[in-house]
Formats: sequence, C-alpha cells, structure tokens
Amino acid sequence: MPSRFKPGFNLDSGSQIPHLRICPSLKANIPYAHNVPFPPPQSSSAHAESANHFVKAFNDAMQVIAEREYVGVIWPLWEMWGDKSRKPMEVVSRFLDPIIRAAIEKRRVAERLVGEKGVGKGEVEAETLLDELLNSTSDPKILKDETLNILLAGRDTTMHILTMVVYFLSMYPDVCARLREEVLTHVGPTARPTYEGIKDMKYLRAVINETLRLYPSVPFNVKECINTTTWPSPDPNDERPIYIPGGAKVPWASILMHRRKDLWGPDAEEFSPDRFLDERVKKYLLPNPFQFLPFNAGPRICLGQQFAYNEMSFMLIRLLQSFESFSIDEDAFMPDARPPKEWASAPGRKGIDKFRPRFHLTMYTSDGMWIKAKEATY
Repeated sequence: MPSRFKPGFNLDSGSQIPHLRICPSLKANIPYAHNVPFPPPQSSSAHAESANHFVKAFNDAMQVIAEREYVGVIWPLWEMWGDKSRKPMEVVSRFLDPIIRAAIEKRRVAERLVGEKGVGKGEVEAETLLDELLNSTSDPKILKDETLNILLAGRDTTMHILTMVVYFLSMYPDVCARLREEVLTHVGPTARPTYEGIKDMKYLRAVINETLRLYPSVPFNVKECINTTTWPSPDPNDERPIYIPGGAKVPWASILMHRRKDLWGPDAEEFSPDRFLDERVKKYLLPNPFQFLPFNAGPRICLGQQFAYNEMSFMLIRLLQSFESFSIDEDAFMPDARPPKEWASAPGRKGIDKFRPRFHLTMYTSDGMWIKAKEATY
C-alpha cells in the first residue's frame, strides 16, 4: 500500500484491505488516477477481466434495484421490453457460480479426508465467509444469495464509510493527529488491535460516528406499512394523529435527518467528532436516540452493526499505524467527479466538500477518493 500512495490511491476500491479478501471483486484490477503519466501495466488475465466485468455488473444491478424503488408501482412500464436486471445478473452469475461450485466441491473433499482421519465434520476449518456458510448449507442458491447479500450489505457500506473517514482525516489534519495519538497510546505503532482495546478508544468511535452522521452508507430508506395505523402528530399545536393506510410506503432520508439544526444544533453541518463526546450528547442525542440512524434502529437494527464498527476500527488503526497524515489529491479526480464550480458558494457541506457524492442503494463517490499519505516515522 505505501508504494501506491505516491501516485495516489483510490481508497474506495477497497482492493488492498485485508479483511475483504473473501470478496470476488478484489480480483479486479486496481485503478490508477487518470493523471498518472505511466501507471504500471494492469493484469490482462482472463480471471482479472472477468472480475472487472463482475464489479461493473454488480453495480449496474444495484442501480436497477434503486431505480425500481424510486419509480414505484409503475415500474412494469419501465420493463415492457425486458427485465432490466437480467443482463447484469447474468454477468454476476457467470463469475460467481463457478466459485460457489468450487467451494462446495472443496468442502466435500475436505470432509471426506477429515472423515477418513476419524475427526468430526465440524472440524473442517473455515477460511472465508463462503467456507463458514458451507458449515450450514451446501445449497448453491442459498450460498449465492448470501454471498451477494454480504457483498452489498457488508462490502459497499463499510468501504464507503472507510473512504469517508480518510477523506475527513485529509480535510481536518487536527482530527487526524488526535486520532493517531489515540491509536499509538492504546495500541502502539505495530501491535494488533484487540476487541477490548477498541472499546477503550472513544475518539475513534466518535470519528466513525460523525462520519456516519454526515455521510451515512444508506442515505435513504423506506418501510411499508402492513396494516392501517396512525402516527402521533409531530405538531405540538395539533394533536390529531396522522393516518397511514395499509400498504403505504414511508420513505425517510437519514442524510437529511442527520444534518437538521433543530436536532443536532447550529453546527449540524460541521464535521465535529467531539459532538459524540461532549455536552452535545446530552443536549441533542440522548433525548432522542432515533435521530441517529446509520444502522437503522429498534427491532430492525442492522445485525452487522458491531461487526462493522470493529471492522472499520481495525482497518483505521492499522492505517494510522502506517501513515501519519493524508491529503486530498484534487487533480487526480476525473472532471465529472469534482463538485461543480457553482457549489463553492453554496451553504453547508455542499460548499465545503471536494468530491461529488452519488448513491444507488448505498452512497459512493463516482471516482473513488484519491488521496496522498505521509508514511509514519513514529
């Protein structure tokens, strides 16, 4: 990774992050900035090319799903001439199905060998998520569905937040210095982070939470009301409840809720991790915890919440053990990935941020997040 920071590194690709090695997308070529004069040659192997097609098709399929939700009940009109998800999903299946079949066959062979040694079936060691799933089922459809599900729910969401954390560390050097000091104090320059140690790193959690607040991985969501019901009125001067008919879809935008000044204070659009540590917690967040919804809340809260926190914390600790500061390489961004010039005078984050956010089911940056980093000298 250090050598990649010299010409710039697209952190959004997630290609060198070790805890994601189960993802088939990591077989794809690692992108270089468009302004790098002589990038190293990319792999032209059949598998790398297939992985490149998989990554694009998977993103295209997510875009179709998002469009279907936005269009709503008239979606069938959009598909009068064919299923819009068919072509991208055919590409996804061509890449993933052989991997699933190979994993099933590998497990059968391993179980046979283990059985010959007189050891129980459960002793087969799992190396990847797919191996772990095979401990529960060998149904190829279930394995495929669950693998795609974790790619969507556990890859893109986590990678977006990691990308945005490093972006904010680039934008706010004082935050980066303070966070790195906490890392070196609690973990040291080379030691492996532990679950117990991560729990003690309050500023690290605050930085992650503040990033989740301003740029949640899932900026919009929707629920469908199964039965007719009512909601209490939000207007203190009007006690009449709000009627919600059965079958109605109720959308909300956490990215807007998270920036409301009446909920978060006058500095709601500022990046300030201390809001999760100082008196603002008691003043704004504790009275209504449901105003912070990066993982949803209540009975439907994200099952992977704590896994995601630990995953992001581990990665950021390792990153800050290796690098002491970051800066944005604005010249490396493709022109259409940069904010329009007229945004510079806009209020809030729109006039501050150096990239153009986009989203389908999850939020992302269209050209990744090109940064430069200074290697740690301790």
